Amino acid sequence: MPDKSNSAFKLRPLEKADLEVITPWFQDIEDLARFDRTLRVPFNLAQTEEAWSGALNPSGSDNRCWFVVESDDGQVLGVVGLEAISPINRDAIIAMFVERSARRLGLAIRATALIADLAFRQLGLNRLTSYYRQDNHISRDLVERLGCQIEGRMREAWYADGAFHDMIVVGLLKQDWANRRQALAKELSPETIVTFGSGGCPIWSWPPQVDKCK
Repeated sequence: MPDKSNSAFKLRPLEKADLEVITPWFQDIEDLARFDRTLRVPFNLAQTEEAWSGALNPSGSDNRCWFVVESDDGQVLGVVGLEAISPINRDAIIAMFVERSARRLGLAIRATALIADLAFRQLGLNRLTSYYRQDNHISRDLVERLGCQIEGRMREAWYADGAFHDMIVVGLLKQDWANRRQALAKELSPETIVTFGSGGCPIWSWPPQVDKCK
């Protein structure tokens, strides 16, 4: 369980060793059904390594990039990343997962905002897409707060818990993020910070210094 008094967190690239920590997260049947549209049977470590091999293999990582959310004392608490990065369409799918004991610490919104900055300011993307199960209020609240717009409903596209659920598709354009970014930075308490690496660069942290937000 993370130390709730710890307010300094960082993003760093996913490593193979992290999969030993991540694997038990995806052995929770309830979380699988709520957050993942494709997985229904829990994976063991070998299956997890195979599923994530593309994100760890340098020759196969051009269209995806994944990071872990790590506490100041080295605990891995979540994963966030971009999938299906298209240099032609300049878009990608954004995804975020925080393990149960670290939820409600404000990590998801900060880490996701940092990845939005990476997508739009560093990778030159113009659009991010995400989706969630209709009754998943955790994911709904996160993407709404980020500034995503609901773009469609795929009826009964998500089967879990013995029932079909609608899937909500949302999108975030570069201009949407430009309109939302500064207001979100002001909403988030600076007492909890997620930053790239350990350097603590203000403009690559969330929330960033407000006077440097663009």
